[in-house]
Parts: sequence; C-alpha cells; structure tokens
Amino acid sequence: MTTMALPSASAELRASKAPLGRLLWSEVRWVFRRPRTWISLILLALVPVVIAIGIQISGGPRGSRGGSIYSVIAGNGFVLPVIALVANLTLLLPLVSAMWSADAIAGEASNGTLRGLLIAPISRVRLLGVKAFGVAVAVLVACVLIVLVGLITGLIVVGSQGMLTMSGTTLSTGAAIGRLAIAAGWVAVQVWAVAAIALAISTWTEHPLVVLAATIAGAIVFGVLSAIPSLAFLQPYLLTNSWTALTDVLRDPMPFDGLIHGLEEAGCYLVIGLSVAVARMVSRDG
Repeated sequence: MTTMALPSASAELRASKAPLGRLLWSEVRWVFRRPRTWISLILLALVPVVIAIGIQISGGPRGSRGGSIYSVIAGNGFVLPVIALVANLTLLLPLVSAMWSADAIAGEASNGTLRGLLIAPISRVRLLGVKAFGVAVAVLVACVLIVLVGLITGLIVVGSQGMLTMSGTTLSTGAAIGRLAIAAGWVAVQVWAVAAIALAISTWTEHPLVVLAATIAGAIVFGVLSAIPSLAFLQPYLLTNSWTALTDVLRDPMPFDGLIHGLEEAGCYLVIGLSVAVARMVSRDG
C-alpha cells in the first residue's frame, strides 16, 4: 500500500493565491464602481468648464497682469487645461485623493471587511500595494480627464491657433499637447504623494473622515508655512511649495528646475507615506 503525500500548507497557499493582475483589475473595478468616485470625477471635470464660462462672461482676462497665467488665456484654448489643473491642485485633487485613500483602508475597516481581507491568502504588503494601485489609477484618470475636458472646452469656447506661452512665443499643436501631457503627469505625481500620506493615515484609523480632515489640514498648514517669510528655510521641504512650478509648462523654453524639484519632493513624500503604511499594515491585528 502506497501512501500519498499530503500537500504542504505553503503549497496550498501558493495554489490558492490569485494572480496579481486579477487582483489589480478587481481593485480598479471596485474603485470605479463607487458612485462617489464618479461624482468626484464629474466635479473635477466641471472646473475647466466653469473657468471658461466665467472668462467668457467677464469678457476675457483684460484685467490680468502680464506675468499671470490668466493673461494668455484669451483666444488660447490650450492654456485652459493648465489653469484647470492649477485650480484643482490647490484643493479639490488633494481632497478627492484623500477620500479615495480613506476608502481603501479606513473605509474597509469601518465596514468590517478589512479583517476578512487581512486573513485572506494574500500578504498584507501585497494587499496594500493593490489598494495603492487602485488609488493611483483613479488619480491618474482624474488628471487626464481634467486635461481632456479642459482642452475640448478651451478649443470650443475660447478657441486657439496654437499655444501662446507666457514668454510670448507660440507653440505648435503637437508641442502644446506634449506640454499638457507633462502637466497631467506632473500633477498626478504630486497628488500621488498626497494620497500616500493619506493612505498612511488611513492605516491608523477606522474613520475615513479622520483621514480627510488630517490630509486637508496638513495641506492648509503647508500652505500657511509657505507664506511666512521667516520660515523660508522650511519651504524647500514642503510639498505644496513646488506646486507653483506647474506654470513652467507655459514658458518657452520650458525651465525644468522647478518641475524636477517638485518631482523629487513628491517622491520623498511618496516613499515616506508608503513606508509608514506598510509598517502599520504589517503590525496591525485587524
């Protein structure tokens, strides 16, 4: 009589582990199934429409100073997506990313589903990575949507014969689209940094509103610290301090120093936020 070797627990675990691609796709579908995700995207997409209508009603930016981003909007529809990104980056995009990050962990905990996910045959680091991926995709979609709606609205309402830069030159359509792609990607990285901090906070609480309040309060505090001259030594380390560099995409030639510094700052905050989130997820008991 022969004996059949029983499969080890680790072999059973490997056999039952879902493919990473399936987990990522499932998380993205789950994020975009939430009604508040679509409501948030619609509100973000309405910002360039409202700006364009406001500019048309006011008769154009005649009162703007020469160095202002609004001074080149007249007849220059390619600038509208950048203005919309600047407006959304100040508050709405951080708020929405914090909400999505709060739903990823704290929302699951408040609904009682996080404990079930933690005992599933998936490592906690992998679970956090899947959740972070869903938030990152939603943020990227939001930035691309703002640019697309802003571009279409700008071309229809404002009109354009190329992108008139703040330096007085005119870029071709292809170059203008390239600048908009850079702007969308750069803003997405900045918002990913905010979402990483919000995700770290989300791992420490079961109340999504706490995540929202803490993230927005932090953004406001950073803005206040940036405005105080005596605290100038802190400004290079504040994430929000580099957000004004977004307007550099409207200069010709485009300066990269501010944009690169902003990416470096966002990368540091991204690493810090995800590291704290991983440490907390590994040590939490449910």
